[in-house]
Amino acid sequence: MPHRSASNASPFALPDHAVIELIGPDAEAFCHAQFASDVKSLAPGQWQWSAWLTPKGRVIALFALCRISADRLVLVLPDAPVGEVVTGLQRFVFRKKVQVRLSSLQVSGVFAQAAAAAGDRLAGDDETGFELDRSDAGQPRHWRLQTLPAAADDNAASCWRACDLRCGLPRLDPAQREQWTPQQLSLERFAAYSVKKGCYPGQEIVARTHFLGKAKRQLVLMEATAGVSPGQRVGDGEREVGDVVSVASEGPTRLLLAVMPLERNASTWKIADANAQELALRDPLAR
Repeated sequence: MPHRSASNASPFALPDHAVIELIGPDAEAFCHAQFASDVKSLAPGQWQWSAWLTPKGRVIALFALCRISADRLVLVLPDAPVGEVVTGLQRFVFRKKVQVRLSSLQVSGVFAQAAAAAGDRLAGDDETGFELDRSDAGQPRHWRLQTLPAAADDNAASCWRACDLRCGLPRLDPAQREQWTPQQLSLERFAAYSVKKGCYPGQEIVARTHFLGKAKRQLVLMEATAGVSPGQRVGDGEREVGDVVSVASEGPTRLLLAVMPLERNASTWKIADANAQELALRDPLAR
């Protein structure tokens, strides 16, 4: 994929993204108990990838978790139904001193290096907006979070999604939520879950899979010769062995992420009438 030009790198809306805020003296403890990453290791001004799981260890939502201050954390969700996530999290508040609410911040993308944010350090404030570095080894880019929406650009938003797939970030459509464990989605590449922290929903499944070496599948990037859809099976011509999780278009190129066996021999795969070839994933944390 050629780099998007930084010379005309203007913010564009990412309408499938949303922001949730958790505010209060118990915000850190609440997030640490609910989410799969080590939230307590996150200092103010930093962000990390994280996930919210079902008790059976299936991914409900994958998101960027930002610590704005000691008692305020922000979730940037690429795909999850934000209203359902807010309602679901509110069920676990009980008497904790934390508010869970939809934020007024809008998410936009920019195909250029951030002015001040770098790596896991975010930059900005509520008045000017926030920046998060989303660059990887193949493409400089960043998120902007601000109250004013950016202009719509369907082509740029499509390219953004394709960049996500190229670095192995699963964009989960509704039918793909609560279907896959963090290991099956290769979320260790994003450091999005911990096997050493205390309990959180699904922790027992995640830890058992890790320590007993029971992970048998992983996420694989492919390019297909025709359009495919999430949920379609991937086969070698004789049997079906994998499942399409996410798809994106990059001009004429059709990209997909599929959950596949760790041990596989075929070089070309079949998805309905399409052929698909495996591609190398880019390192999402090599900024």
